[in-house]
Parts: sequence; structure tokens; C-alpha cells
Amino acid sequence: MVFCKKNAVMVNAWYIILFLLGSVHGYAQINPDNIDIIRDAYGVPHVYAATDAEVAYGFAWAQSEDHFKLMQEAYLAGNGLLSKHIGLKGAPADFLVQFIQAENTVDALFQTLDKKFVALLEGFSEGLNAYALKHPQEILEHELFPITARKLLQYTQLQLYISNGADALVTGIVNNTLSWPFDMNQDTKGSNLLAISRSRTQTDETFLAINTHQPLEGPTSWYEAHLVSEEGTNIIGATFPGSPVILTGANEYLGWTHTVNYPDKADVFALEMDSKKKHTYLVDGKPYKLEVYKAKMYLKFLGLKIPIKKKFYRSIYGPTLKNKTGVYAVRTPSTTNINALEQWWRMNKAKNFTEFYEALEMKALPGYNIGYADRNDTIFYMSNGKIPKRAEGYDWNDVVPGNTRATLWDTYYDISELPQVISPTSGFVYNANHSPFKSSGTSDNPNPKDFSKTMNFETYDNNRSTRLLTLLQEKEHISYERFKRIKYDHQLPTPLQYNYMDLNVLFEMNPEDYPEVGVLLKDIHNWDRVASADSYGAGAYGVLYYQLYPFYEQLGSDRTFKKEAVLQALKNTKTYLKTHFNSNRIKLGDFQKLVKGNKEMPIFGLPDVVTAMRGEAHTNGRIKITHGESYIGLVRFTPTQTYYESVMSYGNSRKETSPHYTDQMDLYANFKTKTMFFDRPSVMKTATNSYHPK
Repeated sequence: MVFCKKNAVMVNAWYIILFLLGSVHGYAQINPDNIDIIRDAYGVPHVYAATDAEVAYGFAWAQSEDHFKLMQEAYLAGNGLLSKHIGLKGAPADFLVQFIQAENTVDALFQTLDKKFVALLEGFSEGLNAYALKHPQEILEHELFPITARKLLQYTQLQLYISNGADALVTGIVNNTLSWPFDMNQDTKGSNLLAISRSRTQTDETFLAINTHQPLEGPTSWYEAHLVSEEGTNIIGATFPGSPVILTGANEYLGWTHTVNYPDKADVFALEMDSKKKHTYLVDGKPYKLEVYKAKMYLKFLGLKIPIKKKFYRSIYGPTLKNKTGVYAVRTPSTTNINALEQWWRMNKAKNFTEFYEALEMKALPGYNIGYADRNDTIFYMSNGKIPKRAEGYDWNDVVPGNTRATLWDTYYDISELPQVISPTSGFVYNANHSPFKSSGTSDNPNPKDFSKTMNFETYDNNRSTRLLTLLQEKEHISYERFKRIKYDHQLPTPLQYNYMDLNVLFEMNPEDYPEVGVLLKDIHNWDRVASADSYGAGAYGVLYYQLYPFYEQLGSDRTFKKEAVLQALKNTKTYLKTHFNSNRIKLGDFQKLVKGNKEMPIFGLPDVVTAMRGEAHTNGRIKITHGESYIGLVRFTPTQTYYESVMSYGNSRKETSPHYTDQMDLYANFKTKTMFFDRPSVMKTATNSYHPK
């Protein structure tokens, strides 16, 4: 974009708008001279200021320096403008945010936010706008600006709706394919959490492992920062670009992390329509009118932005759509409040378990497991969520009747009523996207009988959970070095424990009985099940895993592979290796790569090992990792001090010209971390740059 007179006029208009916004909300404009951004050797911003609002301004500026394009794309999606920028590919996000009426929800509930948190949101918005004013050539769509607190919250509403899986239900309605298939990739996109108390470390240290398995690229990949204010904030951790608070990390007193959980967080209701009256549905025999709306998206063609519209509705059950089979409403708790970021902010600032738990009692986060540890040696696990109290007697795993108020839930379980473990006698809590009823030692686990089946909590194990429990129980003493080995373990258990398929027949196939694929079978059978980059067994298994995809779709309800299917997949693997590598053997690291820009390197890991990795087609038959180990934080709490190590998959900047575009890849690939510091003198020792955000 060229900076022309028109843009200059817009810039001047922004200054006036921003001044008025400050006057309306009662917050003075922030002076960037009062904010310090210190960049360490890996480009992580350490942001210092007197107030949380000023820190948020600096945080927004730092994020913009590293991720401004990605942040704008996220906000465009959250404000129904993405298709205006990229065309039809952005239409689904634009439709969703209008379908859930995020703007109306934010406007209606804005007064429920804490005024100090609103000040933080305004500070963050002001920082974004200040960066945009200084760098107009980086602006993607002028209509997005100026960014406001409400626009930030609209994007959060979209994020949480998608994280609840409600978007998949909308897609099912639109495509006339409403079903709940178990995705072969579902569990490979998860995360791990692990906390160890002093009864097991046998020292004065308590351990916490932050081990997220987010996408390595895109709006839900991680950005690391250290935020410090004189209002009680001093936290190190990671967030998604565009978020004004840390989503996972530790302060000087405590730390927490999340993994994805899968209780029932969204429901579909089949409405009973009045056959004689248009747009009328019946609930307990009483007629109600559907509210009619039109979502506006854009199609880009020959340089033109052509508006297109799609009709949707609203019923008492929530946002509603029609398809060939009927009229359906999607209802999920994420659309009933706008306080999720505020809750995370309160978690950021908590100084003990009581304050942290009080933050959880807001019930503003619609899902996510929580793992916690602190300097007082409290460890804690909870399958968190805003879980509705649903009527018994209905199959909530299926479409439920939308013709009775009996199914119209509007109350939620208290946090204390969810599955949780506090300071267990076993000395550990863990989760790997598996059952909350297997979150600690046997005697410490929550009892599934204490929870309504309508909550639909997971009851299964997987490879990661099975392997973690084995490692946690095999020795009483867990030193810090052993703790790190557990976190970085990359071995599959025996037998395999995938919760989405049974592949153990592979290890029952005698290589001598299948000479055509004998080399592959021998490599796999002789394999120690460790997903090392230099392993031929891991390589054979890794290629086979991706060749199994077409056969997975043919599995029955027991999701068990038959020998015939595995044999054909092995033959396909052999052909694949011959075609792309002119060999019948391959090391895992020759098949899968960690790739960023022009940098490419062999990498460890497989789907559903603790150090989980999953990839997509790259070049010359290779795959590049897209999901898995992403942000890693290893935290040690003593009674008086907190120690923090971390690493990211690439680097802390998405700008190819930045030295921090790929500068953590070697650490990451070699199971190493960098040391982070809470105190400013230590931060200054590694500082490469210090400046004000202006």
C-alpha cells in the first residue's frame, strides 16, 4: 500500500477518534515514554510500566512489531471483515462471527467487565492503533481501524466458539452432515500438563510442565512475553497474537497451563416448525417467531469486492440455520459471557491458590483442562468448563428436541462441581487430553459416578496418558532432570493405546509371512518405539501412519484395523518410499522436517507420543510439522523463588527479516531450553535492545 493523501486524512481522523474514545471512557491517553520494552537475546519482549494498562499498550506494540499481519487477520475474522481482505476463503469466519452475533453480545455485556480490565483493553487497543498510525503501509484493511476494546472482545468470542467445537456443528448443519465422527487427528492436536509436588521431588521444589500442542503457525500459535507492572503483575508465558493477557505461564508465586478437554460443550436442537406459519416454531405447543438476519461476506473478483449475503435466524435456543432436513439451533456457553480474557487476567495476577481459584469461579472459560502449581507446594488439576445443567433422559450426544423448554438449559455447574484434584497423596497430577477421572494416582482420582452423564466427560486413555502414568509411577523420586526426561519422552507404550484406533495387529504380523513388506515389518518390530529422528523403525512407522488415513475412514465402530488393511497400507508405504526416496527404509528425520522459511531440519516425534508431532505434505515426499510441540515451559517453585525455562518451535517473530524468525529451532530440535528471568537486573544482562513504544 502506498501512503497517499487519503491515508493521511484517515490518520488525522484516527487521532481525533482515539482522543474522543479516551474522553468517552474516562481513560487518559497513555504516554509511551512511561513504558519500557526490553528485548532479550531471543527477542522476547519484557514490558515494564506503572500500570497494567500501560503494560498492555507496550505489549500490543511489541506484538505488532513481530506479528502485525497475523493479528490483523485475526481481528478481521473477529469483526466480519476477513473475506473483504482475502475473499471467499474468509467467508466462513465472517459468517460465524455474525451468526453468533458477537458484536451484539459484546455491546450488551460490556458493562459486566471490571473497569480496571477495561482500562487494560483500552491500553492494548491504543498501542495497536499507535503502531498502525506509525506504519500505515502495513495496514491490511482500513475499515478495521481504529481497533477498540469491543473489537478485541468480538474476536475472542469467535475464538471461544470455535474452541468449543460449535463451528463444526454449524458446518454439519450447512452440509446436511450432522454427526459426531471421531477424528483420527483429534488427539494429536492436544497438549500435556504435569505438576509434581515436593513429596515426589524430595526437595523444596515443586514442578510444573507447560507442554502445549498447538498449531505451529496461524492465529492460535504462540507468542512469548514477560509483563511487569507496579499493580502486581509479573508474569512470564505465552499468548496467542492479538491477546492482551498471558494465557499460559507463571508469575513469581504460581503457574498454570491448559490442555484441550472434550466434555459436551455445544448442543444442536431440532426445532419443530409450524407447517402453516412461515418462520414460526413451536415450543411446548406455543408458537414463537424466528428472528431473521443476513450475514454479509465478500467475494473478490477482478479487483472488485462483491458483497454476498447468507440468511440465518435466531430462536430461543440460540443461532439457528435451515437445511434440507429441518431447522436447527446451536447452543454453547461461550456465547453467554464476554469475561474470558478478564478471567485470564485475574489468573495472571493471582498470588496464591485461593486467589487463583476465585478467578476460576468466574466460570468465564468455556473449556480447557487446567494444571497448576505454586510456591506453597499446592498442585491442582481440573477439567474446567462452563458446563450446562442439562435435563436427564435425553441423548445429548445427538440432536436433541428443540420443541420443549425441558431441553433449554440456562444454568451451569459451579467450578467446585467439576472433576478436580487438589494436592493428591500421589504427589502428581497430569493430563494428556484424556479422562479427568485418570488425572492422578488411583486413590486420588475423581469418581465418574459423582458426575452427571449429561456432562459427557472423557473416560478414555491414550498413548500419551498411558506413557505418562507409567513414567510417573515407576520411581518414587522425581528429580528435576527426571522430570524433564518425562516431559521430553517420545516413546509409544506397549501395547499401543490410541483412543481413536487399535493398530496392535501390526505387531502380530510375522515378517516372514509377508515377504513383500518384510523389511518394513522388521524395522517396526525391532523398533524400541522411541520416535527419534535417526530411527529407521520410527521412520517406517511414521510413513505407515499417514498411509493408514484412507483405511481409517473404513473402520467399524470398534475402530480396529484388520491385517488386510494394514498389509495394504504397508504395501503403499513401500511404494511411497521407493517413489520418493528410492529406498525401502528411511529414518524418521529424513521423512519429517521442522520447516520455517529457508531453514529445514530433521525432527523427532510422532502423533500421540508425549512429544507429539503431526505434519502435512511438504516437498519430495517429505512432511513438515504443523501441529505438536509448540510452546514449552518448565517451572520450578521454591518457597521463595520461581525458576522458568522455555522454548518455542521457531522463534518469537513472524517477520522473515527478524533474527528471531528461526533462532529457537536448534534448541527445540535438541530438547534444550532458554532461561527466563522475573527480576529486571537479570533481564538486563541478556538484553539486546531497550526502547519506548513509539
